[in-house]
Amino acid sequence: MCAPEHFEVSYAINPWMRPDRWQQEGALLGARSSSGWERLVATLRGLGVELEFAVPHAGLPDMVFTANAAVVLDGKALVATFRHPQRQGETPVFRRTFDALKDRGLLTEVHDMPEGVVLEGAGDCVWDPVRRTFWLGYGQRSDKAAAPVVRDLFGMEVEALELVDPRFYHMDTCLCPLTGGEVLYFPGAFSAEGNARILERFGAENLIVAPEPDACTLAVNAVNLGRDIVLATASPALRGMLTERGYRVHETPVSDFGLSGGSAFCLILKLDRTSK
Repeated sequence: MCAPEHFEVSYAINPWMRPDRWQQEGALLGARSSSGWERLVATLRGLGVELEFAVPHAGLPDMVFTANAAVVLDGKALVATFRHPQRQGETPVFRRTFDALKDRGLLTEVHDMPEGVVLEGAGDCVWDPVRRTFWLGYGQRSDKAAAPVVRDLFGMEVEALELVDPRFYHMDTCLCPLTGGEVLYFPGAFSAEGNARILERFGAENLIVAPEPDACTLAVNAVNLGRDIVLATASPALRGMLTERGYRVHETPVSDFGLSGGSAFCLILKLDRTSK
């Protein structure tokens, strides 16, 4: 994780970003986002999670979204590259962060993306532990050409799906594979071909369709830890769908990060994820 010490909405690179509102209410929004982040930290620790913290850097307000920093599996980290200039400064900072984690034995390998290929970390390359597959989103931020890079490095299957709604610009905003084999997702983010592939791979019995109002509060951008699901907010309908499947839902007050297009999943990067 990375503390929101420098978090602000100072530019707009997705439909959620409102720098005009931040200019008007920045002090209040900054305080609320910091408080919400601390609550998320407390919630994760309460669920037994051990946390590491990257050092925040001035001028990189979106560093708080550490899911975008890299794809990590089996001790290997593939450092992200970014589409927009506003975020490209994060790549060398996160490279140094992962090198330091490797020096401490928390990672075994650190790799860079090939020049000219964009992959915005785990935000666009979501791991499905049941099918041992990465779900890679392309077309908004990341390149389809990133799929073979991920496949070759990690030796895992990659399902590359086009994201067609600008509101759902990263895969983690619209698809969340769960540990029980289900998937929480928003069909409107995908093409007809993508929806058909999701149905084929998961099976109709495992589809949990997020209502559009929940998708628009970034409820799909959730952290799944065993039978626990941590998210910003869930409607009674969505909470009911998840609890009926045996999951415990933990709402945390991180909705203000939605002003930059992120939520709970965006704010963490799992370092100990394995393919076993």
